[in-house]
Amino acid sequence: MTITKKVTFIAKDDGIEMMKKLLSAMVKPSKAEDGCIFYDIFQCKERPEKFFAVETWRDETALDGHKASEHYKVYKSSYEEYCLDKYSDELEVLG
Repeated sequence: MTITKKVTFIAKDDGIEMMKKLLSAMVKPSKAEDGCIFYDIFQCKERPEKFFAVETWRDETALDGHKASEHYKVYKSSYEEYCLDKYSDELEVLG
């Protein structure tokens, strides 16, 4: 069963550019991972401090592999300095 998540990041005022850089660096290597069905980062036009990661994985094993990847470890060890808030929603595909 696929897993789809939307992760919301609210950057600190002085951390917007670094959050953009860190999150953007995740796209290409994540898309290349086994089990990645969809992975993209979005920045809200009206609120540039607000970012969304929307991702779909084949299954829990694929998501666990993503969380064990080197690029995920770099992001995970770096983002908190630039991030005011972060929360995640698991999504269900309708239709």
